[in-house]
Amino acid sequence: MSEKISVLLSDVNIKGNIVEKEKLITDSKIEGDITSENLITHQGSNISGNINSSKVTLGGISKGNINSDNITIKATAEVEGVLNQKNLSIEEGAKLKIKAETY
Repeated sequence: MSEKISVLLSDVNIKGNIVEKEKLITDSKIEGDITSENLITHQGSNISGNINSSKVTLGGISKGNINSDNITIKATAEVEGVLNQKNLSIEEGAKLKIKAETY
């Protein structure tokens, strides 16, 4: 069984919540909450809203709270909010204004 992947490119702007049962890759501007099994944001992405996902990889701007088992923050990321996770990985160079809580 192949994994289903949804991709939102940089020319997409969304106002509203997104629910994706499997994998979401985005480089777009999103104003709203995101729920996804696996979320990957690229450098051009700008998310204003909360994220609920089993696995999150952040490469762009994220403002909001994040609940995830595994959070990876890339060097290109700017993250602001409360992180609630089991595992957290941060690359050198990332810009952070966070409070991190491990569960």
